Amino acid sequence: MYYSNNVHFMSEQLATVRNSAIKDTIGDIPKSGRLVLKDGYVVDPKNRIQDIRDIVIEGGEVVNINVDIPVEKGDMVLDCEGLLVVPGLIDMHVHLGDLFEVSTAPIFNAACDGVAIGLSPGAGNTSMSPSLLGAEIDRGLPMNLGLYLGGANVAGTMMSTEDLIRYFKGECDEATVYSKFTRNAVSGTTGNLVMGIKDHMGHFIMSDENIDKLFEVTSQAHMIYMSHTQDPEHTLRMVKLSKGRPLHLGHASAPGCGTHMDGKEAMDIIVGLIKENEHVSGEFVTSMMRPSRGHREGLLIQPQAQKVCYEALEKGIVKILISDGQGDGSMKGFGDTRDDVPAILELAEMGVLSLMDSVATMTANPADQIAKLTANPWWNTKIGNLGVGALANVTVISRENKLPVYTIVNGTITSFEHRIVRRGNGAGGWMTKFGMLRNTGVGDMCLLKGYGK
Repeated sequence: MYYSNNVHFMSEQLATVRNSAIKDTIGDIPKSGRLVLKDGYVVDPKNRIQDIRDIVIEGGEVVNINVDIPVEKGDMVLDCEGLLVVPGLIDMHVHLGDLFEVSTAPIFNAACDGVAIGLSPGAGNTSMSPSLLGAEIDRGLPMNLGLYLGGANVAGTMMSTEDLIRYFKGECDEATVYSKFTRNAVSGTTGNLVMGIKDHMGHFIMSDENIDKLFEVTSQAHMIYMSHTQDPEHTLRMVKLSKGRPLHLGHASAPGCGTHMDGKEAMDIIVGLIKENEHVSGEFVTSMMRPSRGHREGLLIQPQAQKVCYEALEKGIVKILISDGQGDGSMKGFGDTRDDVPAILELAEMGVLSLMDSVATMTANPADQIAKLTANPWWNTKIGNLGVGALANVTVISRENKLPVYTIVNGTITSFEHRIVRRGNGAGGWMTKFGMLRNTGVGDMCLLKGYGK
Protein backbone atom coordinates (compact mmCIF):
# COMPACT_ATOMS: atom_id res chain seq x y z
CA MET A 1 0.00 0.00 0.00
CA TYR A 2 1.56 3.27 -1.12
CA TYR A 3 -1.13 5.80 -0.11
CA SER A 4 -3.37 6.25 2.89
CA ASN A 5 -6.98 5.46 2.05
CA ASN A 6 -8.75 8.81 2.31
CA VAL A 7 -10.54 8.60 -1.06
CA HIS A 8 -13.92 6.89 -1.36
CA PHE A 9 -16.39 5.89 -4.06
CA MET A 10 -18.99 8.58 -4.79
CA SER A 11 -21.69 6.10 -5.72
CA GLU A 12 -24.36 8.09 -3.88
CA GLN A 13 -23.68 11.05 -6.16
CA LEU A 14 -22.38 9.61 -9.44
CA ALA A 15 -23.29 6.78 -11.79
CA THR A 16 -21.07 3.72 -11.61
CA VAL A 17 -21.05 -0.07 -12.08
CA ARG A 18 -22.01 -2.38 -9.19
CA ASN A 19 -22.46 -6.15 -9.30
CA SER A 20 -22.08 -6.33 -13.10
CA ALA A 21 -24.77 -3.70 -13.70
CA ILE A 22 -25.13 0.05 -14.12
CA LYS A 23 -25.93 1.91 -10.92
CA ASP A 24 -27.92 4.87 -12.25
CA THR A 25 -27.57 7.03 -9.16
CA ILE A 26 -29.04 10.21 -10.61
CA GLY A 27 -31.62 8.53 -12.83
CA ASP A 28 -33.02 6.52 -9.94
CA ILE A 29 -33.85 9.63 -7.90
CA PRO A 30 -37.50 10.65 -8.46
CA LYS A 31 -37.30 14.22 -9.76
CA SER A 32 -39.42 16.84 -8.01
CA GLY A 33 -39.08 19.29 -10.89
CA ARG A 34 -37.96 21.97 -8.44
CA LEU A 35 -34.80 24.07 -8.54
CA VAL A 36 -33.87 25.46 -5.13
CA LEU A 37 -31.46 28.36 -4.65
CA LYS A 38 -30.19 28.13 -1.06
CA ASP A 39 -28.83 30.87 1.20
CA GLY A 40 -28.25 33.60 -1.39
CA TYR A 41 -28.26 37.31 -0.55
CA VAL A 42 -31.41 38.27 -2.45
CA VAL A 43 -31.90 41.81 -3.72
CA ASP A 44 -35.36 42.19 -5.25
CA PRO A 45 -36.17 45.91 -5.64
CA LYS A 46 -39.83 45.48 -6.64
CA ASN A 47 -40.61 43.47 -3.51
CA ARG A 48 -38.16 45.45 -1.31
CA ILE A 49 -36.24 42.33 -0.28
CA GLN A 50 -32.58 42.64 0.65
CA ASP A 51 -31.66 39.70 2.85
CA ILE A 52 -30.64 36.04 2.84
CA ARG A 53 -33.41 33.96 1.29
CA ASP A 54 -34.07 30.65 -0.39
CA ILE A 55 -35.89 30.62 -3.72
CA VAL A 56 -37.87 27.70 -5.14
CA ILE A 57 -38.47 27.49 -8.89
CA GLU A 58 -40.92 25.11 -10.50
CA GLY A 59 -42.60 25.06 -13.89
CA GLY A 60 -40.57 28.06 -15.05
CA GLU A 61 -41.87 30.33 -12.26
CA VAL A 62 -40.90 31.35 -8.75
CA VAL A 63 -43.16 29.36 -6.40
CA ASN A 64 -41.63 30.27 -3.02
CA ILE A 65 -39.16 32.74 -1.56
CA ASN A 66 -38.47 32.53 2.15
CA VAL A 67 -35.95 31.72 4.86
CA ASP A 68 -34.77 28.12 5.36
CA ILE A 69 -37.08 26.39 2.90
CA PRO A 70 -36.78 22.61 3.39
CA VAL A 71 -35.22 20.68 0.51
CA GLU A 72 -37.41 17.86 -0.75
CA LYS A 73 -36.32 14.57 -2.29
CA GLY A 74 -35.46 15.04 -5.94
CA ASP A 75 -34.90 18.80 -5.74
CA MET A 76 -32.00 20.28 -7.67
CA VAL A 77 -30.14 22.54 -5.25
CA LEU A 78 -27.79 25.45 -5.98
CA ASP A 79 -25.51 26.62 -3.18
CA CYS A 80 -25.77 30.41 -3.32
CA GLU A 81 -24.15 31.16 0.02
CA GLY A 82 -22.02 34.29 -0.28
CA LEU A 83 -23.53 35.15 -3.67
CA LEU A 84 -25.80 38.00 -4.74
CA VAL A 85 -29.13 36.81 -6.18
CA VAL A 86 -31.11 39.30 -8.28
CA PRO A 87 -33.92 39.14 -10.86
CA GLY A 88 -32.63 38.18 -14.30
CA LEU A 89 -31.09 41.24 -15.95
CA ILE A 90 -33.24 43.05 -18.53
CA ASP A 91 -31.17 44.72 -21.24
CA MET A 92 -33.73 46.70 -23.21
CA HIS A 93 -31.13 47.95 -25.73
CA VAL A 94 -28.65 45.31 -26.88
CA HIS A 95 -27.83 44.38 -30.46
CA LEU A 96 -28.27 40.63 -30.90
CA GLY A 97 -27.86 39.03 -34.30
CA ASP A 98 -27.98 42.40 -36.12
CA LEU A 99 -26.66 43.09 -39.62
CA PHE A 100 -24.34 40.43 -41.03
CA GLU A 101 -23.47 38.69 -37.75
CA VAL A 102 -21.01 36.08 -39.01
CA SER A 103 -18.12 35.52 -36.62
CA THR A 104 -19.21 36.46 -33.09
CA ALA A 105 -21.77 35.10 -30.62
CA PRO A 106 -23.51 38.15 -29.10
CA ILE A 107 -26.53 36.22 -27.79
CA PHE A 108 -24.46 33.58 -26.02
CA ASN A 109 -22.10 36.22 -24.64
CA ALA A 110 -25.04 38.19 -23.24
CA ALA A 111 -26.40 35.07 -21.51
CA CYS A 112 -22.98 34.45 -19.96
CA ASP A 113 -22.97 38.07 -18.77
CA GLY A 114 -26.17 37.52 -16.79
CA VAL A 115 -28.72 38.89 -19.27
CA ALA A 116 -32.01 37.00 -19.16
CA ILE A 117 -33.98 39.31 -21.48
CA GLY A 118 -32.45 41.22 -24.39
CA LEU A 119 -34.36 43.57 -26.68
CA SER A 120 -32.59 44.23 -29.98
CA PRO A 121 -33.12 47.67 -31.58
CA GLY A 122 -31.59 47.14 -35.00
CA ALA A 123 -32.52 50.13 -37.15
CA GLY A 124 -32.33 47.79 -40.14
CA ASN A 125 -34.98 45.47 -38.70
CA THR A 126 -37.77 44.95 -41.23
CA SER A 127 -41.16 43.25 -40.97
CA MET A 128 -39.32 39.99 -41.65
CA SER A 129 -37.04 40.34 -38.62
CA PRO A 130 -39.43 38.89 -36.00
CA SER A 131 -39.75 35.69 -38.04
CA LEU A 132 -36.00 35.42 -38.68
CA LEU A 133 -34.88 35.93 -35.08
CA GLY A 134 -38.00 34.23 -33.73
CA ALA A 135 -37.07 31.10 -35.68
CA GLU A 136 -33.75 31.05 -33.83
CA ILE A 137 -35.64 31.11 -30.52
CA ASP A 138 -37.72 28.17 -31.77
CA ARG A 139 -34.57 26.20 -32.58
CA GLY A 140 -33.03 27.00 -29.18
CA LEU A 141 -31.33 30.02 -27.62
CA PRO A 142 -30.25 30.57 -23.99
CA MET A 143 -32.07 33.85 -23.32
CA ASN A 144 -35.34 35.65 -23.99
CA LEU A 145 -35.26 37.92 -27.05
CA GLY A 146 -37.41 40.63 -28.57
CA LEU A 147 -36.86 43.44 -31.03
CA TYR A 148 -37.81 46.87 -32.33
CA LEU A 149 -38.53 47.50 -36.01
CA GLY A 150 -36.54 50.13 -37.90
CA GLY A 151 -38.53 53.35 -38.22
CA ALA A 152 -37.87 53.91 -41.91
CA ASN A 153 -38.90 50.34 -42.71
CA VAL A 154 -42.30 50.90 -41.12
CA ALA A 155 -42.85 54.42 -42.46
CA GLY A 156 -41.74 53.28 -45.93
CA THR A 157 -44.73 50.97 -46.44
CA MET A 158 -47.98 51.99 -48.12
CA MET A 159 -49.88 51.62 -44.86
CA SER A 160 -51.66 54.68 -43.51
CA THR A 161 -51.26 55.71 -39.88
CA GLU A 162 -54.61 54.10 -39.08
CA ASP A 163 -53.64 50.92 -40.95
CA LEU A 164 -50.43 50.61 -38.95
CA ILE A 165 -52.18 51.20 -35.64
CA ARG A 166 -54.65 48.43 -36.47
CA TYR A 167 -51.84 46.14 -37.65
CA PHE A 168 -49.76 46.45 -34.49
CA LYS A 169 -52.90 45.89 -32.41
CA GLY A 170 -53.65 42.73 -34.42
CA GLU A 171 -56.84 44.23 -35.87
CA CYS A 172 -55.88 44.79 -39.53
CA ASP A 173 -57.49 42.75 -42.32
CA GLU A 174 -55.45 40.47 -44.59
CA ALA A 175 -56.22 42.39 -47.77
CA THR A 176 -54.72 45.60 -46.35
CA VAL A 177 -51.64 43.85 -44.89
CA TYR A 178 -50.77 42.00 -48.10
CA SER A 179 -51.49 44.88 -50.48
CA LYS A 180 -49.83 47.68 -48.46
CA PHE A 181 -47.38 46.21 -45.94
CA THR A 182 -45.75 43.04 -47.28
CA ARG A 183 -46.30 40.31 -49.87
CA ASN A 184 -44.75 37.68 -47.61
CA ALA A 185 -47.27 35.60 -45.65
CA VAL A 186 -44.84 34.87 -42.79
CA SER A 187 -43.82 38.54 -42.42
CA GLY A 188 -47.41 39.71 -42.46
CA THR A 189 -48.39 37.20 -39.79
CA THR A 190 -45.46 37.71 -37.40
CA GLY A 191 -44.31 41.27 -38.17
CA ASN A 192 -46.34 42.72 -35.28
CA LEU A 193 -44.69 40.47 -32.65
CA VAL A 194 -42.42 43.33 -31.58
CA MET A 195 -41.66 45.70 -28.70
CA GLY A 196 -41.67 48.94 -30.64
CA ILE A 197 -39.98 51.06 -33.29
CA LYS A 198 -36.43 52.48 -33.45
CA ASP A 199 -35.48 55.84 -34.97
CA HIS A 200 -31.80 56.07 -35.94
CA MET A 201 -30.38 59.30 -37.37
CA GLY A 202 -27.21 57.42 -38.37
CA HIS A 203 -29.04 54.90 -40.58
CA PHE A 204 -31.66 57.30 -41.92
CA ILE A 205 -32.95 60.84 -41.43
CA MET A 206 -36.73 60.79 -41.68
CA SER A 207 -39.04 63.63 -42.62
CA ASP A 208 -41.06 65.40 -39.95
CA GLU A 209 -44.18 63.83 -41.48
CA ASN A 210 -42.87 60.28 -41.09
CA ILE A 211 -41.59 60.90 -37.56
CA ASP A 212 -44.99 62.31 -36.61
CA LYS A 213 -46.65 59.26 -38.19
CA LEU A 214 -44.55 56.89 -36.10
CA PHE A 215 -45.23 58.87 -32.93
CA GLU A 216 -48.94 58.49 -33.61
CA VAL A 217 -48.62 54.75 -34.36
CA THR A 218 -46.54 53.97 -31.29
CA SER A 219 -48.61 56.08 -28.91
CA GLN A 220 -51.93 54.68 -30.12
CA ALA A 221 -50.74 51.06 -30.41
CA HIS A 222 -48.88 51.27 -27.08
CA MET A 223 -45.42 50.52 -28.47
CA ILE A 224 -42.01 51.81 -27.42
CA TYR A 225 -40.63 54.58 -29.65
CA MET A 226 -36.87 54.55 -29.11
CA SER A 227 -34.61 57.19 -30.63
CA HIS A 228 -30.87 56.91 -31.26
CA THR A 229 -29.46 59.55 -28.93
CA GLN A 230 -26.05 60.94 -29.84
CA ASP A 231 -26.53 64.31 -31.54
CA PRO A 232 -28.39 66.69 -29.17
CA GLU A 233 -29.72 68.62 -32.17
CA HIS A 234 -31.53 65.51 -33.42
CA THR A 235 -32.85 64.73 -29.93
CA LEU A 236 -34.20 68.28 -29.56
CA ARG A 237 -35.98 67.78 -32.89
CA MET A 238 -37.46 64.45 -31.76
CA VAL A 239 -38.72 65.88 -28.47
CA LYS A 240 -40.30 68.84 -30.29
CA LEU A 241 -42.05 66.51 -32.75
CA SER A 242 -43.23 64.20 -29.98
CA LYS A 243 -45.91 66.72 -28.88
CA GLY A 244 -46.34 65.01 -25.55
CA ARG A 245 -46.36 61.47 -26.99
CA PRO A 246 -44.00 58.93 -25.34
CA LEU A 247 -40.35 58.96 -26.44
CA HIS A 248 -37.53 56.81 -25.04
CA LEU A 249 -33.98 58.08 -25.58
CA GLY A 250 -31.71 55.15 -26.38
CA HIS A 251 -28.16 55.16 -24.94
CA ALA A 252 -28.75 58.69 -23.66
CA SER A 253 -25.23 58.89 -22.22
CA ALA A 254 -23.66 58.69 -25.71
CA PRO A 255 -23.82 62.48 -26.33
CA GLY A 256 -21.42 62.79 -23.38
CA CYS A 257 -18.70 61.25 -25.53
CA GLY A 258 -18.38 64.51 -27.47
CA THR A 259 -18.99 63.32 -31.04
CA HIS A 260 -21.27 66.27 -31.87
CA MET A 261 -20.45 68.90 -29.22
CA ASP A 262 -18.73 69.19 -25.84
CA GLY A 263 -19.74 66.15 -23.80
CA LYS A 264 -20.85 67.95 -20.63
CA GLU A 265 -22.83 70.52 -22.59
CA ALA A 266 -24.50 67.71 -24.54
CA MET A 267 -25.39 65.77 -21.38
CA ASP A 268 -26.83 68.88 -19.73
CA ILE A 269 -29.18 69.20 -22.72
CA ILE A 270 -30.20 65.52 -22.73
CA VAL A 271 -30.75 65.25 -18.98
CA GLY A 272 -32.65 68.52 -19.05
CA LEU A 273 -35.00 67.18 -21.72
CA ILE A 274 -35.74 64.07 -19.67
CA LYS A 275 -36.21 66.07 -16.48
CA GLU A 276 -38.49 68.69 -18.01
CA ASN A 277 -40.68 66.38 -20.14
CA GLU A 278 -42.70 63.73 -18.33
CA HIS A 279 -43.29 61.81 -21.57
CA VAL A 280 -39.53 61.49 -22.29
CA SER A 281 -37.48 58.73 -20.65
CA GLY A 282 -33.88 57.64 -21.11
CA GLU A 283 -31.22 55.04 -20.43
CA PHE A 284 -27.48 55.15 -19.79
CA VAL A 285 -24.82 52.74 -21.12
CA THR A 286 -23.28 50.52 -18.42
CA SER A 287 -19.79 50.73 -19.90
CA MET A 288 -19.87 54.53 -19.66
CA MET A 289 -20.91 54.43 -15.99
CA ARG A 290 -17.81 52.50 -14.94
CA PRO A 291 -14.68 54.28 -13.62
CA SER A 292 -12.98 53.43 -16.93
CA ARG A 293 -15.68 55.57 -18.69
CA GLY A 294 -16.25 52.95 -21.39
CA HIS A 295 -13.94 51.01 -23.67
CA ARG A 296 -12.10 51.66 -26.88
CA GLU A 297 -14.24 49.35 -29.00
CA GLY A 298 -17.27 51.49 -28.13
CA LEU A 299 -17.14 55.09 -26.94
CA LEU A 300 -15.46 56.79 -23.97
CA ILE A 301 -17.59 59.31 -22.11
CA GLN A 302 -15.88 62.56 -21.08
CA PRO A 303 -15.21 62.85 -17.31
CA GLN A 304 -17.42 65.92 -16.74
CA ALA A 305 -20.21 64.38 -18.78
CA GLN A 306 -20.00 61.23 -16.67
CA LYS A 307 -20.53 63.36 -13.55
CA VAL A 308 -23.73 64.72 -15.09
CA CYS A 309 -24.87 61.12 -15.62
CA TYR A 310 -24.08 60.15 -12.03
CA GLU A 311 -26.09 63.11 -10.77
CA ALA A 312 -29.02 62.14 -13.03
CA LEU A 313 -28.94 58.60 -11.63
CA GLU A 314 -28.66 59.87 -8.07
CA LYS A 315 -31.69 62.14 -8.50
CA GLY A 316 -33.74 59.47 -10.25
CA ILE A 317 -33.99 61.46 -13.49
CA VAL A 318 -32.65 58.43 -15.38
CA LYS A 319 -33.44 55.04 -13.85
CA ILE A 320 -32.43 52.52 -16.51
CA LEU A 321 -29.08 51.06 -17.56
CA ILE A 322 -28.47 49.15 -20.80
CA SER A 323 -25.40 47.74 -22.53
CA ASP A 324 -25.93 48.74 -26.17
CA GLY A 325 -23.70 45.71 -26.79
CA GLN A 326 -21.96 43.96 -28.26
CA GLY A 327 -18.65 45.68 -28.78
CA ASP A 328 -17.28 42.89 -30.98
CA GLY A 329 -20.43 42.40 -33.05
CA SER A 330 -20.86 43.33 -36.69
CA MET A 331 -23.36 45.92 -35.44
CA LYS A 332 -21.01 47.51 -32.91
CA GLY A 333 -22.80 49.16 -30.02
CA PHE A 334 -21.39 51.82 -27.73
CA GLY A 335 -20.95 49.34 -24.86
CA ASP A 336 -20.96 45.66 -23.97
CA THR A 337 -22.95 43.27 -21.77
CA ARG A 338 -19.70 42.33 -20.04
CA ASP A 339 -19.98 45.68 -18.23
CA ASP A 340 -23.56 45.20 -16.96
CA VAL A 341 -22.82 43.39 -13.70
CA PRO A 342 -19.64 45.36 -12.86
CA ALA A 343 -21.44 48.69 -13.46
CA ILE A 344 -24.32 47.72 -11.16
CA LEU A 345 -21.89 46.79 -8.38
CA GLU A 346 -19.58 49.78 -8.89
CA LEU A 347 -22.37 52.35 -8.83
CA ALA A 348 -23.31 51.00 -5.40
CA GLU A 349 -19.67 50.87 -4.25
CA MET A 350 -19.14 54.50 -5.31
CA GLY A 351 -22.28 55.60 -3.46
CA VAL A 352 -23.99 56.88 -6.60
CA LEU A 353 -26.90 54.50 -5.87
CA SER A 354 -27.78 52.11 -3.08
CA LEU A 355 -27.31 48.45 -3.98
CA MET A 356 -31.07 47.98 -4.27
CA ASP A 357 -31.49 51.04 -6.50
CA SER A 358 -28.52 49.98 -8.63
CA VAL A 359 -29.93 46.47 -9.14
CA ALA A 360 -33.27 48.06 -10.05
CA THR A 361 -31.70 49.83 -13.06
CA MET A 362 -31.63 46.52 -14.96
CA THR A 363 -34.53 44.70 -13.28
CA ALA A 364 -37.57 46.43 -11.81
CA ASN A 365 -37.08 49.80 -13.51
CA PRO A 366 -37.00 48.63 -17.15
CA ALA A 367 -39.88 46.25 -16.38
CA ASP A 368 -41.89 49.18 -14.99
CA GLN A 369 -41.04 51.41 -17.95
CA ILE A 370 -41.96 48.76 -20.51
CA ALA A 371 -45.22 48.08 -18.67
CA LYS A 372 -46.00 51.81 -18.75
CA LEU A 373 -45.16 52.31 -22.44
CA THR A 374 -46.97 49.16 -23.60
CA ALA A 375 -49.92 49.60 -21.19
CA ASN A 376 -49.34 45.97 -20.22
CA PRO A 377 -48.99 45.11 -16.50
CA TRP A 378 -47.72 41.65 -17.45
CA TRP A 379 -44.28 43.20 -17.79
CA ASN A 380 -43.85 44.35 -14.21
CA THR A 381 -45.84 41.46 -12.74
CA LYS A 382 -44.05 38.56 -14.42
CA ILE A 383 -40.71 40.22 -15.23
CA GLY A 384 -38.02 42.07 -13.27
CA ASN A 385 -38.79 40.60 -9.85
CA LEU A 386 -38.54 37.42 -7.79
CA GLY A 387 -42.04 37.39 -6.34
CA VAL A 388 -44.18 34.25 -6.33
CA GLY A 389 -45.64 33.80 -9.82
CA ALA A 390 -42.89 35.76 -11.59
CA LEU A 391 -41.07 34.08 -14.47
CA ALA A 392 -37.98 32.37 -13.07
CA ASN A 393 -35.35 34.63 -14.60
CA VAL A 394 -32.50 34.96 -12.11
CA THR A 395 -28.93 36.26 -12.19
CA VAL A 396 -26.59 35.00 -9.45
CA ILE A 397 -23.48 37.12 -9.00
CA SER A 398 -20.07 36.86 -7.33
CA ARG A 399 -19.50 40.33 -5.91
CA GLU A 400 -15.78 39.61 -5.47
CA ASN A 401 -15.26 38.68 -9.13
CA LYS A 402 -17.95 41.02 -10.47
CA LEU A 403 -19.15 38.19 -12.69
CA PRO A 404 -22.32 36.13 -12.94
CA VAL A 405 -22.04 32.64 -11.49
CA TYR A 406 -25.43 31.44 -12.78
CA THR A 407 -27.87 32.80 -15.33
CA ILE A 408 -31.30 31.17 -15.04
CA VAL A 409 -33.84 31.72 -17.83
CA ASN A 410 -37.43 30.57 -17.38
CA GLY A 411 -36.28 28.14 -14.71
CA THR A 412 -33.38 26.63 -16.69
CA ILE A 413 -29.69 27.20 -15.97
CA THR A 414 -28.24 28.69 -19.16
CA SER A 415 -24.78 29.71 -17.94
CA PHE A 416 -22.45 28.77 -15.11
CA GLU A 417 -19.25 30.57 -14.13
CA HIS A 418 -19.54 32.85 -17.16
CA ARG A 419 -19.79 29.93 -19.59
CA ILE A 420 -22.79 28.64 -21.52
CA VAL A 421 -24.51 25.47 -20.26
CA ARG A 422 -25.44 23.89 -23.59
CA ARG A 423 -28.53 22.05 -22.37
CA GLY A 424 -30.02 25.47 -21.59
CA ASN A 425 -29.99 26.55 -25.23
CA GLY A 426 -33.74 26.01 -25.56
CA ALA A 427 -34.67 28.04 -22.49
CA GLY A 428 -35.36 31.37 -24.17
CA GLY A 429 -38.72 32.71 -25.32
CA TRP A 430 -39.84 35.42 -27.75
CA MET A 431 -40.69 38.73 -26.07
CA THR A 432 -43.40 41.04 -27.41
CA LYS A 433 -45.22 44.04 -25.99
CA PHE A 434 -48.08 41.64 -25.25
CA GLY A 435 -45.93 39.15 -23.28
CA MET A 436 -43.81 36.09 -24.04
CA LEU A 437 -44.17 33.29 -26.58
CA ARG A 438 -42.40 29.99 -26.03
CA ASN A 439 -42.50 29.32 -29.78
CA THR A 440 -43.30 31.51 -32.79
CA GLY A 441 -43.82 28.51 -35.07
CA VAL A 442 -41.45 29.82 -37.74
CA GLY A 443 -38.53 27.63 -36.71
CA ASP A 444 -40.69 24.52 -37.03
CA MET A 445 -42.26 25.28 -40.42
CA CYS A 446 -39.65 23.33 -42.39
CA LEU A 447 -38.72 20.97 -39.56
CA LEU A 448 -42.23 19.64 -38.99
CA LYS A 449 -45.23 18.87 -41.18
CA GLY A 450 -47.36 20.46 -38.50
CA TYR A 451 -49.04 19.82 -35.18
CA GLY A 452 -51.97 17.49 -34.56
CA LYS A 453 -55.11 19.35 -33.61
